[in-house]
This record gives sequence, C-alpha cells and structure tokens, in this order.
Amino acid sequence: MVSSLPNLLTLFRIVAIPLLVATFYLDSPTMRWIALGLFSLAGISDFLDGWLARRWQQVSSLGRFLDPIADKLLVASVLMMLVAFHRIDAWGVLPALVILCREILVSGLREFLAEAKVGLPVTNLAKWKTGVQMVALPVLLVGSAAPSWLPAEHIGTALLWIAAFLTAVTGWDYLRAGLHHMDQIPKHDKNTVRATEI
Repeated sequence: MVSSLPNLLTLFRIVAIPLLVATFYLDSPTMRWIALGLFSLAGISDFLDGWLARRWQQVSSLGRFLDPIADKLLVASVLMMLVAFHRIDAWGVLPALVILCREILVSGLREFLAEAKVGLPVTNLAKWKTGVQMVALPVLLVGSAAPSWLPAEHIGTALLWIAAFLTAVTGWDYLRAGLHHMDQIPKHDKNTVRATEI
C-alpha cells in the first residue's frame, strides 16, 4: 500500500533528503531556514506515520521496511553535509561519528536477529536519543543564520554531544541484548544466518 498516508509520509522523508542537500549548495540565510523547515516537517512525519498506521490499522510490511531506513538516511545525510560544509567544528565531528557508527551497529544487529526471528524493540532511552538528535540537527542547520542573541551553533553542538552520549549508551544496551540472543540461537540457525551473507 504505497499510496496509504503513513507510507507517503515515510516516503516524504526520503524525498526531503535531496532537497535538504540542495540547501547546502544554495547556501544563504533563507536556505538555512528552509532546511530547518524541511527537517522539522520530516521529523513530524516520523511521528505521524507510525501513529496513523496504528490508529488506522494500516501497518504494512512496506512501512516497517521503509520507516527505519528513511530515518537513518535522513540523519546520516544531514550529518555528512554538516561535516562536509564545516557547519560542525572539529570536536562536533566526534559525536556525529558516534551516531553514524551506532546506526550501522543497530541495523546490523536487527538484520541478524531478524533472520533468527528475534525482535530488537526500541527502548525509551533510544526514543529520548532520537528526540535530542531531532532538535540538535535543525539547530545546526540554521547555524549562523539564527538571531544574533541565539548561539545556535554552540547549542546544536552541545545537543549533538548529549545525543551521542545517549547513542553510545543505547548502542551498548542493544549490543548486549543482541549478544544475549545470539547465545540462545541454536547452532544450525547460526550457520543458516551466516550462509545468507556468502
């Protein structure tokens, strides 16, 4: 059901990525505020698509597949562009790297455990991490275009460090949970999973 509203909202987050990237190349104060608006709409759509899918009973395999991919593509793209265009200082690159590495780790864990029919549910702390991250990134997108009384770059970097800390904690929690489940997977299942990677 690609045409269902929840799935269309998820697709919007993917479509928003090239538009956000374009704002970096057409840099101006106006473009930075447009980038903030686009990213904010994408963040709102992330909440709405899941809520509407459950409320309207339109949860679909396509939606479950696309939703986490759309989130990770959006965050990774913005982080990479912020680094590439020096909108994050040298110290701000470290939390960005932590966030990207954690997303790859969790994606790999989920893929492995899915083959073994084991779920890896989102924790409350991970939701807090996402919330802080979704505030930090639009603040950094505006950056120097913010009003002079608002140190947006410093605030955004500080929030990014908080998000990175929560990212590291939740990443460790997911890794421990994943390793625990791996120990419980029968040996023949482990071989089956490994064979799919060849």
